[in-house]
Amino acid sequence: MMIIVQTPLRVSFLGGGTDFPAFFQEEGGGNVLSSAIDKYIFVTIKQRYDDKIRVGYTRTEIVDHVDEVNHELIREALRITGIQKNVEITTMGDIPAGSGLASSSAVTVGALHAMYAYLGQMVTADRLAQEACKIEVDILNKPIGIQDQYICALGGFRFIEFHPDGKVVNEKIELEPRLKNRLNESLLLFYTGMTRQADSILDEQKANIKASRNLLNELKQMACYAREELAAGNIDVIGTLLHQNWVLKKQLARKISNPTIDAIYEAALKAGATGGKITGAGGGGYLLLYCPYERREAVRDALHPLTEVPFKLEMDGSKVIFNYRR
Repeated sequence: MMIIVQTPLRVSFLGGGTDFPAFFQEEGGGNVLSSAIDKYIFVTIKQRYDDKIRVGYTRTEIVDHVDEVNHELIREALRITGIQKNVEITTMGDIPAGSGLASSSAVTVGALHAMYAYLGQMVTADRLAQEACKIEVDILNKPIGIQDQYICALGGFRFIEFHPDGKVVNEKIELEPRLKNRLNESLLLFYTGMTRQADSILDEQKANIKASRNLLNELKQMACYAREELAAGNIDVIGTLLHQNWVLKKQLARKISNPTIDAIYEAALKAGATGGKITGAGGGGYLLLYCPYERREAVRDALHPLTEVPFKLEMDGSKVIFNYRR
């Protein structure tokens, strides 16, 4: 038996930070505008010839018991699904870990999905997201919000609301084909060449939530406004709001940006981009830009020699792409 699950990574446009429980439980809710993209984490699981557990990622583990697994996301997914032995699990990604594109949440969602499929159980995307949140936020106490788990599980371009009582409601943003194509053509993604420790940035951001309440409420309102404008067919508003969002986001924690990132961003704006942001926690990783079609080459030239990562918005969420049983 062998299962392969494909789970998309994501870019978050607006509202990041309002998906922290410490914010939305106290402030009457939070919301984000986010989309899955066509870059993926792949998780495989197969039956093993003995009772051991083998986990393969950047290193290889072969252990006798679940409690001995060092990969904490895989270990906790094994515990939740009840698998205790006799399996081999591997994870592979299109983008390196720590990129700001939600690779950790994609691994968690994908691992749960693969394990349930291995057990012959069909579970909903909402359940995968809920259990991934439980692993990352409740069990492992990661200083993160809960948008990534939902967009990786659900896929699509979505407006997601987080209610004070813990309820999560999502709305798929439907664009006519012409506008969807134009949005895809207007988004550019560049690797900054800088790595960062996301947890330290997120720890500070989480600690600052009370002091940043007004800023976070502004970010929340931007996401709502973007949803209204997109419904009216105004996709160019994304660039303007991304810029306003980035100006505010940099105030949430000291290391979200730095002089090098600021210089790269300013060069992109001068070349014709209308807005952008560092994906994820900030501090490095990938720079997402909104750029009118006719200015794309000028922006690419201005950001040379940064590596561009071509991508499109992805409509599918986590899914089984191979299921072999004998």
